[in-house]
Amino acid sequence: MSCADALSCNNRRCEIEVSSLSRSFGNTVAVDDISFNVGRGELFAFLGPNGAGKTTTINMLIGLLIPDSGEVRYHGQQFDPKQLAVKRLIGVVPQHNNLDRELTAAENLLIHGRLFGMSGKQLHQRIDTCLAFADLTAKRDTPTAKLSGGMKRKLVIARALLHQPEILFLDEPTVGLDPHSRRKMWAFLRRINKEQKCTVFLTTHYIEEAEALADRVLIIDQARVIAEGSPQQLKQSAGNVVLDIYRDDDICNEFFADRPAALQRLEQLDTSVRIRETTLEDVFLQLTGKRLEP
Repeated sequence: MSCADALSCNNRRCEIEVSSLSRSFGNTVAVDDISFNVGRGELFAFLGPNGAGKTTTINMLIGLLIPDSGEVRYHGQQFDPKQLAVKRLIGVVPQHNNLDRELTAAENLLIHGRLFGMSGKQLHQRIDTCLAFADLTAKRDTPTAKLSGGMKRKLVIARALLHQPEILFLDEPTVGLDPHSRRKMWAFLRRINKEQKCTVFLTTHYIEEAEALADRVLIIDQARVIAEGSPQQLKQSAGNVVLDIYRDDDICNEFFADRPAALQRLEQLDTSVRIRETTLEDVFLQLTGKRLEP
């Protein structure tokens, strides 16, 4: 267990503990011996490029894939995908909207609730509550096919919240949304985390999404964890201030602990320079030598 993991567990009870998790498909290693913890109430971001192993990891955490090795624990108990009690703790939002397009918004929630053993007044109250929380009450009788992309995404999330899970998994929740809809979705996810008292575990390849939302970020690349910490901790590890130095057709980056140190270096340069604060993209670039493509 890393120092960051231990700190997280000391400050708040661990909801999820992952130890030495690995999974391969033939000769391709999708997840390579990764370990991390997620604390109760955290908004936790799994950041990395497409193909890094994010979706494979989530699928092992929710029981859709069996690990080749390693262990997953919920509330200290080893995860067995056959145990329905554990699965009731989890809400899952897949990467692609898997709604029934011919059913209305309310009917999609009704079917989900029945699959979780809900019925009667309780189920209908939860449908009303979740539609209201997602600002979809006016669309309850609208066929899903006629909803906008952002509304469909919110309906998928509302459906995952119907049975009141303690942990919500979201795989690339804002893929395909325009920038305005993406920011509205960020506000919605913050509300889920704070108002619903729900631990949120999301995967993303959007740097700004992890930076804007997460209490803690785990960076994964080529199937391995390469860094973790709060966005601020990760940026401080690279340097708080960056000089973008323009030379010919190239841009070089130099990192500094503070602005005075960067300004002192700036005085020594005779080329175009931009001074700015460090971002998580800079951290990823330092660690991997490449940028995280949007």
